[in-house]
Amino acid sequence: MNWITNFVRPRIKSMLGVKETPDNLWTKCPSCGEMLFQRDLEAAQFVCAHCDFHMKANARQRFQWLFDEGRYDELPFIAVVADPLKFRDEKRYTDRIKEARTKTGQQDAVIAARGTIGGHGAVVVSQNFAFMGGSLGMAAGEAFVAGAERAVADNVPLVLVVASGGARMQEGILSLMQMPRATVAVQMLRDARLPYIVVLTDPTTGGVMASYAMLGDVQIAEPGATIGFSGRRVIENTIREKLPDSFQKAEYLLEHGMVDMVVHRHRIPETVARLIGLMTNAAPAVAAAPVVPTADTAANDAVPPPPSDTEPQAAQ
Repeated sequence: MNWITNFVRPRIKSMLGVKETPDNLWTKCPSCGEMLFQRDLEAAQFVCAHCDFHMKANARQRFQWLFDEGRYDELPFIAVVADPLKFRDEKRYTDRIKEARTKTGQQDAVIAARGTIGGHGAVVVSQNFAFMGGSLGMAAGEAFVAGAERAVADNVPLVLVVASGGARMQEGILSLMQMPRATVAVQMLRDARLPYIVVLTDPTTGGVMASYAMLGDVQIAEPGATIGFSGRRVIENTIREKLPDSFQKAEYLLEHGMVDMVVHRHRIPETVARLIGLMTNAAPAVAAAPVVPTADTAANDAVPPPPSDTEPQAAQ
């Protein structure tokens, strides 16, 4: 069977001029089930055109969308001890790290970069959920602290785009110690009177949510993002009550005062730029291009768009 599949069929297709169809041309929306053309989905920043569902994105994609013209300088990776506890379960921890690095092209779950947002200088720290669930380990903690130190050195705001399942169990207490280290780094920003803006994406949970992810001067959340400490089933089993369907969603947290605003992904760059301008009382060095919101997403934004003489038409 392998001989037929691997040799005979390709030879027949080659003789007949039949071209193989790539497997990654289409993506099925996890929410509505619609098939989306991959090129259109990437152009829409992984937001479903049918139901507006916000899909997961990696750290460098966040940089491309957030920084002006997608231009940025990535901060160098700080090497740490690869496997301090010599941890092993079904696989060795070092093997899991190698697999995650091959899969994502990143050295660890968190990377930091320097650039401009709406003409304002800023350092952005971004977490990639595809790298072991965006878990917080020593390397991730070092990346966050390095980003905060660079922001203080350059006298610019720090923006965190977070997506994490919590602390990394393979590093034990060394992973948990990154939470107070990150909290100290946030206090360093406070002492320097620099803004710290957090963008909460799906999911933001565990120890990351319980520490530096909820310490922002302004908390922004993407629509539908799951944000919480413990899992829903754990809470229901503990309190023996049925929780509402919207529990731990961004809109639920906005209603109960846990986040400041829920902003559509397409409008996050302009929203962050306006916030930086308001919080630093500084005019942008370069005028940012306007972002065209949709009617559905404009209602969710707590910060109104700047006035203009002509009203742009929303793309269909």
